[in-house]
Amino acid sequence: MPQIKVKELFNVKTSDMSANESLIPKHGGYRKLKSFQVAQLVFDITVRFCDRYIERRSRSHDQTVQATRSGVQNIAEGSPASGTSKKTEIKFSNVARASLEELRLDCGDFLRQRGLPLWDHDDPRWQSLIDRRCATADEVAVRVREKHDRGLCGQSGQKGPPTPTYPELAASAALVLLAVACSLLDRRLAAQAEAFETEGGFIEGLYRVRSEKRSLRSSSTTD
Repeated sequence: MPQIKVKELFNVKTSDMSANESLIPKHGGYRKLKSFQVAQLVFDITVRFCDRYIERRSRSHDQTVQATRSGVQNIAEGSPASGTSKKTEIKFSNVARASLEELRLDCGDFLRQRGLPLWDHDDPRWQSLIDRRCATADEVAVRVREKHDRGLCGQSGQKGPPTPTYPELAASAALVLLAVACSLLDRRLAAQAEAFETEGGFIEGLYRVRSEKRSLRSSSTTD
């Protein structure tokens, strides 16, 4: 029995396929996005943090976990939607950014309400954690344990009682990585807005493709 090619089976012409490919740009691949990777890392850290330091049955536990989950999920949902709607992609990215900002507020409140210091951006521990480029929650936990064992606590990084530093270091680590995720999302939103402004959305692309086809038909008829 002769083999039937996929194009022949569905009666799709090569010219039609190339037109469709140009009409719908490449999209998806959100797992390769740095913003997604860092947001997912923050999600893993937040779940561990909440299970350890916040009452599991409390509303705060649920809301904090849901905020970081929303950040990850909306990045993932917006990426495939970009193929046919840049506007939808921007909307999902905005929701993701807002969710992560909510989480930043929660982590800051956790430190403030317990009288724990909030690290400044020029705190050496801030940049130290970023430079480590941790890829998993386990790697972040190792870094937190290192800081704890050295007896570092407070804004100045001076030696002090090691026991109280675990909640501070855990929440601060989440805040550092949240700042990275928010920065990446801000840049992504700016790029999405610029692309939408210069290239338009799916409807504009559809109009351009149809106009080009009409022009080709007109020119061939004239010839």
